[in-house]
Amino acid sequence: MIDRLTEHRGLDSFDIRYVALILAILGIGVLSIYSVTHGQKGGMAPYYLKQLIWIGLGAVAFLIMWASDYHSLARFAYPAYAVILLMLVFVLFEGRTSKGAQRWIALGPFTFQPSEFAKLVLVLVLAHYYSKAPRVGWLQRVIVPGLLVLPGLLLILKQPDLGSGLSFVAVYAAMLLMVGVRSKALGFILLFSIMLFPFAWEGVWGSLHDYQRQRIMAFVDPGYDPGGKGYHALQSKIAIGSGELLGKGLYGGTQSQLKFLPEGHTDFVFAVFAEEWGFLGVLVLLTLFVGLIWLSLEIASKAKDQLGALLAVGIVAMLCFCVVVNIGMTAGMFPIVGIPLPLVSYGGSATIMTMAALGLLLNVKRKRLSLFY
Repeated sequence: MIDRLTEHRGLDSFDIRYVALILAILGIGVLSIYSVTHGQKGGMAPYYLKQLIWIGLGAVAFLIMWASDYHSLARFAYPAYAVILLMLVFVLFEGRTSKGAQRWIALGPFTFQPSEFAKLVLVLVLAHYYSKAPRVGWLQRVIVPGLLVLPGLLLILKQPDLGSGLSFVAVYAAMLLMVGVRSKALGFILLFSIMLFPFAWEGVWGSLHDYQRQRIMAFVDPGYDPGGKGYHALQSKIAIGSGELLGKGLYGGTQSQLKFLPEGHTDFVFAVFAEEWGFLGVLVLLTLFVGLIWLSLEIASKAKDQLGALLAVGIVAMLCFCVVVNIGMTAGMFPIVGIPLPLVSYGGSATIMTMAALGLLLNVKRKRLSLFY
């Protein structure tokens, strides 16, 4: 009887709605990647086939994280973070460079991006820290976890990878809210940051690469260098607008098919999808993301313990931040920072990390439904 009940609970924890939403978003991603890269030349494996391989590896990571005990995973958070920091240091000296950024480690014919996996490890680190004992006062609630975030953040910004760095800040801010840091305290932190901004601006601006400065200038002034660094944002907005209500259909997008839109299979895949499937297609995609985030928040609200709730909130914050910034970036509402659209953009590291994070989120639900701790 107990075995049957335990088996039933295990099946319930593998939420079919949750998995169906993930598969639907992945399917949209593969279709968009196929559409924009189907005519590629050069003898390389098609991007959509490579993306299917990453999804397969991501499915393995998803199942491993779902079947594991997140309490056991959290115990390895600090060692895992130390390994990630070493990888990030290695990237600075021996990492592979592409388009002005040094972010990848080569392993034979494959490369992976440690900064993507650092996001999930950071969630584990902060959740483990806050769940171990009651954290009271500014030192334990704000400063010590801030010092945990700082090394990874600085190493990522040095690559430079502004998008992943901002993801670190988003996860940290979500954790602060989760552990009950008052809005007045957050307001004080914000005010203090604004006061320091004029003094820090020169150092921050000086640390940016030329292409990053030009992207910010193109965002502030849309007419700045329309044939150079402002070209990506301009073509992306044209692609989204030309989709109108119903879109131009598969292979029908002019901006993507005629290669006016660079990086259509990675950072700007949303613009490709919007051009081909229009406003209604975008509405469907956004509905899928909202449904996935809603179910994730439900898992966070019903978590069995504080560690599970913190893990769920951190993962939801990471997912929401990437979705909002990527879509806002392609629509011209934010500067271009190079954040992929989760489960949609091409990329092995981002796909595997996101699916592992979602598997860990479902793990929190599995533990809540289990009969024994």
